[in-house]
Amino acid sequence: MSSEKKESGYRIWGADNVVYGPVDAPSLKKWAEDERITPDTWVFENGLERWCKAVDVSVLAGFFKSKTSSEDSEQNKTHSGIRPGTLRRIKILGGMRDDQLAGFVRFMEVVEVNQFQEVVKKGQQGDSMYLVLEGEVRARVMIDGRESTLATLSTGDFFGEIAVFDQGPRSADIVANSSSVLLKISAKSLADLVDTVPELASAFLYSITGSIASRLRKTSKKYQDSIHFSRMTGRTGM
Repeated sequence: MSSEKKESGYRIWGADNVVYGPVDAPSLKKWAEDERITPDTWVFENGLERWCKAVDVSVLAGFFKSKTSSEDSEQNKTHSGIRPGTLRRIKILGGMRDDQLAGFVRFMEVVEVNQFQEVVKKGQQGDSMYLVLEGEVRARVMIDGRESTLATLSTGDFFGEIAVFDQGPRSADIVANSSSVLLKISAKSLADLVDTVPELASAFLYSITGSIASRLRKTSKKYQDSIHFSRMTGRTGM
């Protein structure tokens, strides 16, 4: 019994660098169908005690090949070339239904950037936000000619959301750490989404609000810790 259970177990290395599982074979196939797993996703097979690419996992044999063939048909394509299921890589979109994702993809633009390419520049007027579909970027500021990295953003993250609402200047440079695929949502696209599909816009804005609130809590905690540290070191110096 225990041997059989072990052989049916799989663990998945997620795009957010978190290991998920164990899951059974049917669940693994469902993840592949939902595009939470790509051919290059690393999967650990408990029975064989090895990590391998999803395309090489026996229970997924032929799955990606047949899926690629079916996706060549026009009905599975969008005007942007992005399939709705792919959007589940984005954390704030993970809770949306298939029909919502299919509707949402029409309001975004695909932006491909090369490694070291600057996506946005500090001080520039902005009116768009970006979702990281593939790759990695970093937010930086230059102080006295030296770079300070504020954050590193990988698959599933987003940035630039404030500019969508106030069309103000960018607060930091965003530079690609690797060749990346980004999804751009402009203020106009978001306004169109609100006008045409308000229930979808509501779900999207609710997700963004939750993420922003979480970031603010973390920033507030860092600020408090910094003040506490400064006061403590000041006392020690005295």
